[in-house]
Amino acid sequence: GIEGRPSNVIFYATSNRRHLLPRDMIENERSTAINPAEAVEEKVSLSDRFGLWLGFHKCSQDDYLDMVRGYAKHFELEIAEEDLRAKALEWATTRGSRSGRVAYQFIQDMAGRLGKALD
Repeated sequence: GIEGRPSNVIFYATSNRRHLLPRDMIENERSTAINPAEAVEEKVSLSDRFGLWLGFHKCSQDDYLDMVRGYAKHFELEIAEEDLRAKALEWATTRGSRSGRVAYQFIQDMAGRLGKALD
């Protein structure tokens, strides 16, 4: 997001499931979902209720590194440019993605390693 996390907001997620476990033990062993029909209903219900879709789109390596550098500068992280680049690329590779979300997660991790709180 473009704003920090407000201190006066809490997110709750609820479930509409009525049956947490199938009644027969053999059904537990056969099925992958607790109750397949209710699993689908729950996903549709959450989508309808909250109606918020977030996209974390992939970007080029240069755009990803620009985001990382921007975050590092904004949060005043003291790390050499070459180290920041190498660690950011390693982070993206191990996560299998390059996006704004991955860049911010990397910066959060790096700030923790450097002992710097992000405000």
